[in-house]
Amino acid sequence: MAKKVEETVAATVIEEEKSEAPAVKPNFFDKITDMSNVNVALLIGFCVVVLMLLVTIASGPAGTPAEASTQVATTAPVPAPSRAAAFIGGGEAIERKGEGRLFYTTIKIPPGAETLYLSGSGAKPKPDGSWGSMEEQAIDTFTSFKQKLEAEGWGLADIVQVRAFAKAGEFGLLDFDGFNRGYSQFFGTDENPNKPVRSFVQIADLVNPGWLVEIEIRAARMP
Repeated sequence: MAKKVEETVAATVIEEEKSEAPAVKPNFFDKITDMSNVNVALLIGFCVVVLMLLVTIASGPAGTPAEASTQVATTAPVPAPSRAAAFIGGGEAIERKGEGRLFYTTIKIPPGAETLYLSGSGAKPKPDGSWGSMEEQAIDTFTSFKQKLEAEGWGLADIVQVRAFAKAGEFGLLDFDGFNRGYSQFFGTDENPNKPVRSFVQIADLVNPGWLVEIEIRAARMP
């Protein structure tokens, strides 16, 4: 009888000790183990979404590829078109037609062109007081025009019209060929391949008795 009482008391003590022992809280991994497969998949998916958002924020604004920013930084600025390129691309040009050996028959000046007129001029006397032949006077006159044009920032290539008024020389002969020889040294050359339209008129006399020819020119160019 005494033995049964002792066993009963021992069992009671053990039960009391169990009830008094502190409960052990389950950790995170124990909770994951207790979760169903569906809940685990949802948790993993949520973590992946959060990670992607963090990567996107750290990489900068969306829709800006890395190579695009590099191109902006390294691309050289495009130079402004030159005046010659704009002149050709705009379709504006001085149009020459009917080319002959010495001149064109037609030159069309478009709107907006700059023009320059030089008054009639002739040769200067030589040191000995003579005036020279028709060829020499033509060369001297066009040389003077060249200098005047260059002083204004223009050139022989800008000449679009030549008017020549000539008179006969000795024996009443007009030296037309001599004029052309002098003229040809300034137009249709390697230095100046351009040619103007031209008039050549024979007259009875000139104001300066030493002149065989008086010439005036018109120049034009696109700005």
